[in-house]
Amino acid sequence: MATLEDKILGEKLHNYCSSSEDEDEKSGSGDEETGGKETQPSNSNALPQPEPWSGSSTNTGPKGVIKDWQRFKQLETEKRAEQEKEKLELIKKLSLTCQSALDDEKDKAKAEQLDPELQELLEDSFLLQYQEKRMKEMLDQYKNLPSFGKLISLNESGEFLEVIDNEHAAVTVIIHICENNISGCHSMNSCLECLSEKFPKVKFCKILSSVAGMSQRFKSGGLPALLAYKGGQLIGNFVRITDDLGSDFSAEEVEAFLIEHGVIPDQSCIPKIIQQSSLNDDDDDEDDD
Repeated sequence: MATLEDKILGEKLHNYCSSSEDEDEKSGSGDEETGGKETQPSNSNALPQPEPWSGSSTNTGPKGVIKDWQRFKQLETEKRAEQEKEKLELIKKLSLTCQSALDDEKDKAKAEQLDPELQELLEDSFLLQYQEKRMKEMLDQYKNLPSFGKLISLNESGEFLEVIDNEHAAVTVIIHICENNISGCHSMNSCLECLSEKFPKVKFCKILSSVAGMSQRFKSGGLPALLAYKGGQLIGNFVRITDDLGSDFSAEEVEAFLIEHGVIPDQSCIPKIIQQSSLNDDDDDEDDD
């Protein structure tokens, strides 16, 4: 049986031993202790490879610290890569919505390179011809409207509705509701007579408030009143107009008031191309004669 000393020095396989073996063993024990095991070169500078992270570290020794540090660096690298990816996506998204001054210049240059046919259509001569044609069409429509040229008196309440409902949709109807004993009504009638001659395509009418069936309160507080209709729709309602014009006013002031509120057209705003076209037409008529 091997003793403790034999286990320490190296346990023999057999109990029999000779002196030569002892000598050999004594002389070779040193070799066995040093050469019995193969020595492997160790690389002290190389760090151990990280093992798969299990979520927690139970080893608090040097290996555990190294493992935690490696996992920390790995997470830090992954986080940095994710941040770089988000930055690239944000830059790409902004690049789709933001343009530099150079990009604006390029877009402007492309927009200026129009199709030759479109450029021809946008020439000044073509636009002038088109405007002149459209204005002539509008003037022709205006000329085809009925002419009145005077202030029409309405003697029945039914006529009040007829002049509104039975008139051409493009004709403006202006009705003066008045009374003979109300201040300003007489002056308004005189002004409307002048305007009816200046604007023959506008239908100017007058009617007494008693004939129209107005209340006594309206007679005392609402006259003189001007009502403007077009296409059966009320486009102007001016009650007690003397509050705006005063008790003494002229036809020019009434005209300016109606133009300001868009009831009648401003004759001073006729385009030059229409005036020139009218002059050319007159010259052609003289040449034909």
